[in-house]
Amino acid sequence: MTLPTYDQLMLPLMKLLSEQQKAIKISVVAEMLALRSGLTEEELSTTLPSGKNIFRDRVSWAKTYLVKAGLVNQPQRAFCELSQLGRNIDLSKLNSITNEYLMDFEGFSDFKLGNSENLKTDNLHEQIKSIEKTQTPEEIIDKTSNILISSLKPELLNLIKNNSPQFFEKLVVDLLVAMGYGGSHQDAAKAIGKTNDGGIDGIISEDRLGLDKIYIQAKRWENIVHRPEIHKFLGALTDKKAKKGVFITTSDFSSGAKETAKNSDIVLINGELLTTLMIEFGLGVQIERSFHIYRIDQDRFDEESF
Repeated sequence: MTLPTYDQLMLPLMKLLSEQQKAIKISVVAEMLALRSGLTEEELSTTLPSGKNIFRDRVSWAKTYLVKAGLVNQPQRAFCELSQLGRNIDLSKLNSITNEYLMDFEGFSDFKLGNSENLKTDNLHEQIKSIEKTQTPEEIIDKTSNILISSLKPELLNLIKNNSPQFFEKLVVDLLVAMGYGGSHQDAAKAIGKTNDGGIDGIISEDRLGLDKIYIQAKRWENIVHRPEIHKFLGALTDKKAKKGVFITTSDFSSGAKETAKNSDIVLINGELLTTLMIEFGLGVQIERSFHIYRIDQDRFDEESF
């Protein structure tokens, strides 16, 4: 038999979850789907060149796509369950679940296309097919890379939220130093971690010489940060006679908070940007695999160069 593709696994995965009374580990899901697949042990043990098991990897991607569509929830790391939206779907009437089917769900369309507001909703599927047909191989690689990164960010954010405030303090220190702020790691660590409110406050050097300072406030929050919190931060900046500030949160900022910060020298870093920076600076992530795109070295074939 041929290994099922990730999209061929989405309906079996949802049906399996519909049978469960509570969240179940994705590793258990993969094992149960493997037992139901009719595949041989040899087929199920097939791996990618990187060594990753293909079947389990495809189950994981099937889960990821269903999560993006809002049909599956991840109540905690490595666990999944049907969402209420997923339970409202009559699975017995479906022959399969495809990417085209999932495009009807806003979360998935945003995941696949970025912000889809500029696409005409009355002909969305045709436009998607057209985009895919006109993409160059390099564009497809870039798009696939973006999808991989987009799927990684929520997992990173959940890991941050599930750790202690002290872990968050160290994470912020590590990120700021990786970005070139705070002088040495030791200096940055001394400047941060002065409050006991589950977040951090401190002043950090903008450069290694300490010629300018940046006031830092970070909140490991679930709730949206509103305008009053930014006003308080502005007051703290005034008291410290600081010119620049960075407010970091694991959640997000309200429109009022963004407007207030925009009119001052405050940079806002929400959970989305935080994970983007972590990936950009290699914090909390590892390169699993890299690709090289080759082109002809014309100089090597120029006889005059020999």
